[in-house]
Amino acid sequence: MKRLLTIVGARPQFIKAAAVHRAIAARDDVTETIVHTGQHFDDDMSGAFFRELQIPEPAHTLDVNRCGHGTMTGRMMIALEPILEHERPDAVLVYGDTNSTLAGALVAAKLHVPVLHVEAGLRSFNRRMPEEINRVLTDHVSAMLFCPTHAAIANLHAEGITAGVHHTGDVMYDAALFARGKGEGIPGPYALATVHRAENTDDPTQLRAVLDFLRAGDLPVVLPLHPRTRAKAEEHGIDLGGLRLIPPAGYLDMAALIAGASVIYTDSGGVQKEAYFHRVPCVTLRDESEWVETIAAGWNRLWRGPAYAPRAEIPEYGTGTAAEAIVALIAGMP
Repeated sequence: MKRLLTIVGARPQFIKAAAVHRAIAARDDVTETIVHTGQHFDDDMSGAFFRELQIPEPAHTLDVNRCGHGTMTGRMMIALEPILEHERPDAVLVYGDTNSTLAGALVAAKLHVPVLHVEAGLRSFNRRMPEEINRVLTDHVSAMLFCPTHAAIANLHAEGITAGVHHTGDVMYDAALFARGKGEGIPGPYALATVHRAENTDDPTQLRAVLDFLRAGDLPVVLPLHPRTRAKAEEHGIDLGGLRLIPPAGYLDMAALIAGASVIYTDSGGVQKEAYFHRVPCVTLRDESEWVETIAAGWNRLWRGPAYAPRAEIPEYGTGTAAEAIVALIAGMP
């Protein structure tokens, strides 16, 4: 029996962890204890996801939030160390590229507990993004690296990481299939936008440029307003007029909003892929994307980049069984 300690803290991680939890629950050779760092803490960004995605309540909740990157990561590490020493798991499972990911990976590695990284190998090659630092460091201390694409594997090999690397497909596709038809959308036509990354929100000039870009389109733009974006707009006196603002949506409703949109504008890595899963064209509000295959296949483009490439399917994301593949690999660990 393999005993996992799963560390999550942000909305995208809850979605991925839900898919893997369902795969764990279907077996009798892997168990899971969940730790929630509290990085996303309000009900719209946290509690609602646990309920609608049927994730068990966390065994430990750290309530670390509302602080800078270094402080947040350090406080998480301080809180996580005694939990790992008490739980004594066979491995620690982390997801994606947040401060929660890095904190869990560092604590586990220093305690000689194997780190298992879901969504390993992604690279934007922009070291100014905190997410890039988090994912690179996490990959370099991981014992098993579950890659959604072959490009991710190539990135790891280029950095000298070859042991424990597996192509599993993308657990986000598993999640998209689970969510299909379960949420509530809105009448169209409309464009859907999400804006939350620090590179777009912290610089008032950049935030104004993004919002002006959204308002320049032909379709009404629906914007589920992230708490960070709302706070930064208020701080800098930036007008959010001309956009249809709605509260952050739960995962099932967000999936329905994506599926019903005519086009997606986003700075989120996960939403770029979800747009493809629902075959909705996407414009990424950044100067690079870690999901390079969505651009190569013509479903995605950069807002300041060239036009869409000819459209093609992306088979390497899998068939919706990535979570099962990951859990089978974990169960087979020596």
